[in-house]
Amino acid sequence: MVVAARKGGVTGSPLTSSPVSITSTAQPGFLGGWLSRIPLPRWAFIAVAVAVAILFLLFLICIIKCCCCKKKPKKKERVGLLPFSSSTMANLVQPEMEDLEQGTEQKWRGKLQYSLEYNFRAHELKVGVKQAADLKAMDSGGTSDPYVIVYLTSDTTKRYETKVYRKTLNPIFNESFTFQVPQAEVPESTLVMQIYDFNRFAKHDIIGEVRLPLAKVNLQHVIEQWSDLAAASKVEEEQLGEICFSLRYVPSTGKLTVLILEAKKLKRMDSHGLSDPFVKVHLILNRKKWKKKKTSVKKNTLSPYFNEVFVFEVPFSQIQNVDVVISVWDHDTVSKDEPIGKLSLGCRATGNQLRHWSDMLANPRRPLAQWHSLQPPDLVDKALGLKSHLKLPLTSR
Repeated sequence: MVVAARKGGVTGSPLTSSPVSITSTAQPGFLGGWLSRIPLPRWAFIAVAVAVAILFLLFLICIIKCCCCKKKPKKKERVGLLPFSSSTMANLVQPEMEDLEQGTEQKWRGKLQYSLEYNFRAHELKVGVKQAADLKAMDSGGTSDPYVIVYLTSDTTKRYETKVYRKTLNPIFNESFTFQVPQAEVPESTLVMQIYDFNRFAKHDIIGEVRLPLAKVNLQHVIEQWSDLAAASKVEEEQLGEICFSLRYVPSTGKLTVLILEAKKLKRMDSHGLSDPFVKVHLILNRKKWKKKKTSVKKNTLSPYFNEVFVFEVPFSQIQNVDVVISVWDHDTVSKDEPIGKLSLGCRATGNQLRHWSDMLANPRRPLAQWHSLQPPDLVDKALGLKSHLKLPLTSR
């Protein structure tokens, strides 16, 4: 029995100890038992847990940012509804006001005092350049070296200049200039006074200008006034004049008729304020000068009347390749004739010139007259792409 008991104790002791070991492994609970069933090592669980935590934090950060962004506009809207005397509103507006003040200072160029007097008997316009004040500083030392250029848009070749005054923003000029302007042309002219900063070693910088259309000025009495300087125009559009002519083309006979009627408001080319104009008509075929005719010379006038007709034979097969160049010249008996302005018509033309040419082709045998503005000769030659005699054979291929 004792032996049996000992055997039983020996055999029984494992039975009593095994439940204890089972309960000790079951202590982590349901989560531990669930995790024990997944065939993954412990470091994998840790890595997954860290990744989940990071994603969760990022999600929270995104939610916080979205909430803050949505709230900021509401605060701005509330600030915008506050009364104008609010300090918060003043703080928000003040930087913008400073920017506006800086912009105003940058735009400010100064002012100019001048006088105008027109002599109706002598047809003379006397322009007095008195003084300038509060000019914009153009030099590094905070000053400028100003002088004034005066001219009329009706004759940009005749310009007057004042003396240069060194290192000042308030120069006193007290100089006067006289222009010969017929009374009929006064309303069509604009007086331009430009103030420049003199620079000995570089291009002179323009400070500002005053443009005064004479049509808006009462010249019955002497005028003396101040005007603020404005930004100068980038390009001075020189008025060269206008010309009226008609075109007629008959396809069956291949005859192109050009009738030069009249011109007006031509640019003054002579010292006495007039010109001796005449008109040349060139036919250009494949960028090569082909045929040429010209009118008679009209003496001492800016509004000549010609009424002269020229007939050219142009086959219908070549009419698409022909350019008609009409140029107005000033005749000079002593020196070389000078071009006043040009224009070209043809299939390569643009604007009114192309429209006039297209109307002529669309209405055969019918003369069509039209006014055209003259253009600078060099621009017309460049647009036509005229070649020198050495290069002409290359364009005929």
